[in-house]
This record gives sequence, structure tokens and C-alpha cells, in this order.
Amino acid sequence: MKTEDRYADPYVAGACLGLVLLAAYVFAGRGLGASGAFASVATGVIDAIDPGRAQSNPYFSRYLGAKSPWLDWLVLEIIGVIIGGYLSARLAGRVRREVERGPNVSRNARLSLAFGGGAVMGLGAVLARGCTSGLALTGGALLSVGSWIFIGAAFLSAYALAPLLRRVWR
Repeated sequence: MKTEDRYADPYVAGACLGLVLLAAYVFAGRGLGASGAFASVATGVIDAIDPGRAQSNPYFSRYLGAKSPWLDWLVLEIIGVIIGGYLSARLAGRVRREVERGPNVSRNARLSLAFGGGAVMGLGAVLARGCTSGLALTGGALLSVGSWIFIGAAFLSAYALAPLLRRVWR
């Protein structure tokens, strides 16, 4: 098997993700998500620079409590995602210092598009008051109608855009 083809079986990975979601409910009392980690990290930075400002600001003061914002569940979750992603790539032999891109896309264009897309997703998560992972995974597991509508719309959008993006990668 070539290195490029070494991916996890999607059914096994999906089952494992479901078990992680179940474990999150059992051990942490909440589902999975990511967007709240940004707010906790921003609060931690502001609190380290100017504690008075963080405590007087209604947005940041929500994240200051008995524990440090650095120990928030979502911050620890994201750290685990980063470590788990690296270990998974390492075990599959997929760790390389390169930017994956199509032959007609420059490295800087690929990085700019990735950063821009991430920024738009982050803005959408702030406006929606939650991220796609929390909405799809946690909301879907709770059988939320809105979450299932979102999941369907996300998959339909991905299938509609895939032929256009495939041309860029060839």
C-alpha cells in the first residue's frame, strides 16, 4: 500500500468518533465542539495582560470563574485533537513538511485560501453561536432537527462543490 493511500477505515473511524462522543458525555457531562475554545483562549490572554479588563468585560467575564480559562473543557479537547491528529498521521506515515495543493495553485495561494476559509468558518461559528462539529456531532446525537437539517445541507453542498474543486487538484 502506498503512503498516500494509508487512511483510516471510515466506518471504524466513525464508530470511534461515536465512542469519543459518548465518553465526552459520560466523563465531561457535555458533547464535542471547538468554537468555545477560542473564547477561552482569548479570555486567558486578556486576563494575563489586563485582568481588570477581562473581569469588567461581559464577554470575557463569562469565562472567568473558579478555574482558569486555560483549563476549560474545550481548550483541553482541542489540545487532544491536535495531539491525536499528529499521532494518527505519524502512525500512518503521513507526516511531511509540505503544503498539499493542486498543480496549478501556488503554495501562497493555497495557504491564503485555507486561512481565509478558516476565518470565514470561524466568523460563521461566532454568528451561529457554535461550530459545525458541535452542531453536527452533538446536536445530531441529541436528534436535534436543526442539526440534521444542517448535516444534510453540508453534505449536499459538499457534493455540489466537489466537481468544481476536483479540477483545481488535477
